[in-house]
Amino acid sequence: MIPIRADEPEYAKLKDPVTAETSRYGTPIQLTPVGDNGVSLRVNGDCGIGDNPNRTKQHAFHFTADNCIGCHACEAACSEKNDLPPHLSFRSVGYVEGGSYPNFTRMNISMACNHCEEPVCLKGCPTRAYTKHPEYGAVIQDPDICFGCGYCTWVCPYNAPQLDPVAGQVEKCNMCVDRLEVGLKPACVSACVGNALNFGVVENTPENREQIETQIPGFPDPSITRPNIRFQQVKTMPREVTRTDSMPVKYHKSNVDGKYKPIVDQKNGVEKSWNVGRLSSRENPLVIFTLVTQAAIGLFGVNFLGSLFGIEAFINIANSVMYVPLVIVALGLAALGLFMSTTHLGKPLRFYRGFNNWRHSPVSREGLGVVVFMTFAGLHMLAKMPENAIVQSIIGELAIPGLATFAKVTGVLGVVGSLGGLYYMYRCYRIKARPYWNHWQTGTSFVGMALTLGSLVAAVLSVPYFAITGGDYVAVLQALAPALVAGLVLEGIGLIGHAKGMTDAEHEGAVSHYIQCTTFGKSYILRNCLIPLNALAAVALAVSGLDGWLGLTLWSGLALSLVVSALIGRALFYVLVVPTTMPGAFFWKNKGFEDHAREIGLAANPAVGVAMHTH
Repeated sequence: MIPIRADEPEYAKLKDPVTAETSRYGTPIQLTPVGDNGVSLRVNGDCGIGDNPNRTKQHAFHFTADNCIGCHACEAACSEKNDLPPHLSFRSVGYVEGGSYPNFTRMNISMACNHCEEPVCLKGCPTRAYTKHPEYGAVIQDPDICFGCGYCTWVCPYNAPQLDPVAGQVEKCNMCVDRLEVGLKPACVSACVGNALNFGVVENTPENREQIETQIPGFPDPSITRPNIRFQQVKTMPREVTRTDSMPVKYHKSNVDGKYKPIVDQKNGVEKSWNVGRLSSRENPLVIFTLVTQAAIGLFGVNFLGSLFGIEAFINIANSVMYVPLVIVALGLAALGLFMSTTHLGKPLRFYRGFNNWRHSPVSREGLGVVVFMTFAGLHMLAKMPENAIVQSIIGELAIPGLATFAKVTGVLGVVGSLGGLYYMYRCYRIKARPYWNHWQTGTSFVGMALTLGSLVAAVLSVPYFAITGGDYVAVLQALAPALVAGLVLEGIGLIGHAKGMTDAEHEGAVSHYIQCTTFGKSYILRNCLIPLNALAAVALAVSGLDGWLGLTLWSGLALSLVVSALIGRALFYVLVVPTTMPGAFFWKNKGFEDHAREIGLAANPAVGVAMHTH
């Protein structure tokens, strides 16, 4: 246990003589049976248990926005307490402002982890690095288990988990449970100069306070996670407040419920640009992972199901020497995808921990689905090898009873596994904290890309073989064209629905769409034009039945256009998303300043508090 100073001030001590029975969400505040004082948290290896009578009740921060003077003492105390590097802070102070002189108003917001009733970080983490403790209701993350995928930073609406690009792992506020065990409030609360922060059992109103609201301007929708933080903000705010960071978001007071909702702040004007260089991001490994994995799923599925349903061109492929190499390529693409996903990790050698939370995490289930697909596709390939003419020329013909049935069963199971992996790949991005992704269009994009890229790879592999051997390669292209066009149509329908949904939205998705139409406007238009043009070109080439060098040249041009469209679209998918972020300050927690510091080399000075993306 940590020592207590003899002159510890009274305001730093926990005081909750009376507590409510349930939170406003209807859940019990007592987290264990009455009389159960919980287990030891083994603070610094000490097996002792604190004597706080409310130890097993849900605790929460209380923030009085009217009192916060923006001194950042809470940030400093937290950083000192947790020995954090300059580029990390578990608690951050940002602000929103509105009005004009002499009625200008600024409101500061101090925010850390809210130790939610429904912690999405816990369910999303593939390594099970998070635990919701019945002691104080603290959500604690173990960085020694984390492998640095950063998925918890995606799903958290409040910027609580902090991904350290230098250490390659995530850390966050632990509620200062070591201080709670000896009856002290968290370090940030004790250090607050303006008496803006308080702490105690949730739903308790601190002394000299009159409100325990669940939301203030700039705070994301509390229904996402049921956060354990309460607010007081009595001062009247303008109907519209803006952020001082570079995020083009402002908050407008609704006439219906009086809540402030995020809308677009056109900070960057409406001019359309290419910004091709900015399409590259630290998510590039995920761009490759999703594209090549979807291509592998489509390649195997289209060819196997095509032959299973008796389509002549696919039967010809299945009976040719190219079928086994085609499945090998599908397996290779899936393996490449998994490899690229590990390069995205802060600690790639811990990749095996990605399956720890398969019961809850879509990330674990996504990886498991891909592995299942690869396993059964591999078995299917082995079952088909005795039919391969090249293999037969080496080892002779093998008559193995039931092998054809085994090949069919493993093929079906491979398709089922691939669909499972594709579904959970889609579920990974249905995140309420990232409204731009949280749309059915993500599903149409992933399925459409699987059909389009799978058909494209199948054509690249099989057409040269049939052209060289004198087979009917035009028939193969005509058979693949419907799946290719169906994928493009799916993607196009999704984009139309997505654009309409984001344009009319009152959330950060509308902001992403604004950036899409301005900062990347010309790239966005190019991708949107290529999709219908590619579909029309594929239909025209398939119907015309062109062969020879002219036909192959036109099909090759179409293939190049499909690849360009896919890369632009998927890169936009990652760089555009605006999360439900808490407001930052002009320098601190400001993405625009961070990017600028990296571009000019200012980030090389650790005191600036901006880390280079090293992992």
